[in-house]
Amino acid sequence: MGQLKLTGVSKSFGTDEVIKPTDLTIEEGEFAVFVGPSGCGKSTMLRMIAGLEEVTSGTIEIDGQVVNDLPPVKRGISMVFQSYALYPHMSVFENIAFPLRVARTSASELEDRVQRAAEILQLTERLQHRPGELSGGQRQRVAIGRAIVREPQIFLFDEPLSNLDAALRADMRVELSRLHGKLGNTMIYVTHDQVEAMTMADKIVVLRDGAIEQVGSPLELFHRPANLFVAGFIGSPNMNLLPCTCSEVAPTHVTVTTADGTSVTVPVPGEHVSPGDKLTLGIRPDDLDHDAGAVTLQFVPEVVERLGNQTVIYGATTSGSSFCMVADGTVNIATGKAFGARFDAANAHLFRADGSSFERTVDPATMAAPDAV
Repeated sequence: MGQLKLTGVSKSFGTDEVIKPTDLTIEEGEFAVFVGPSGCGKSTMLRMIAGLEEVTSGTIEIDGQVVNDLPPVKRGISMVFQSYALYPHMSVFENIAFPLRVARTSASELEDRVQRAAEILQLTERLQHRPGELSGGQRQRVAIGRAIVREPQIFLFDEPLSNLDAALRADMRVELSRLHGKLGNTMIYVTHDQVEAMTMADKIVVLRDGAIEQVGSPLELFHRPANLFVAGFIGSPNMNLLPCTCSEVAPTHVTVTTADGTSVTVPVPGEHVSPGDKLTLGIRPDDLDHDAGAVTLQFVPEVVERLGNQTVIYGATTSGSSFCMVADGTVNIATGKAFGARFDAANAHLFRADGSSFERTVDPATMAAPDAV
């Protein structure tokens, strides 16, 4: 069990509405990630689910039961915070066992649960150590173990990896994904790092200013962003967004002209747009090439990052728009010299003046790839 349903949930502090009325369903066993910039309301929403913040309006249901008035301990959830919050004078065993001792669990059951959690998290050899003797990743695993032993219906994670270095964060992302595969529980994870969201989530919930912008799988959000905000937030490096003007409209395509005079015919339905309208053309850095593609955009490289298997090139178009391209690791590129970045118009995205996206046709095989693994 572990289905979560929010219906009209909002949160206000005085006259300041930090979470606008929200409807959201997270199914049993899903790994859902709340992602968005700092201050968008993702941690507040998680705290309302946990019972650490009161709901101003609306209902929160877990497995069909409204839990608005239930304390955190009665909701069937366990929460892992950004801070490990371990007791330094206790052993790893006692840190993990602490919530069970508070609940007055029998000694034999306590021993079994702690041992099972330690085995899952590869902490068996560390049970008699104290937190000060552990690495950052091991301490985070102890904090997760303390949540596991409660056997919750839903796990809540509030930016649990933000205190770790880059390499350890990558390792812990893999560990958490493995943990989800072993336990099968519903997990809700909060982060401002869209790479964490893309690599771990079954479902991503993108928030901005207290409202949900889009909900979907990582590939849905990457290939079919609902608006400019999602397009610019999901994907690393960020999508190139170039101002353009509509020059031709047809039922099956829209032709636009960029500020530097490049004409691009994008295969999207020409609905609710007219020649002369100001639009935005979106191009993923990974969809650019130096020698393949029907459309060429000139830009001047300013920074070249050699990463071995790929080269990330930052610069600006001849009209002054910021631009980024991901090329192969051996591409011959020099800063300060105009360079032709090529792409296929079928890979481009198009956005209206209000930020909404045109419906884009994506290869269904691409969208279905994760389910086939």
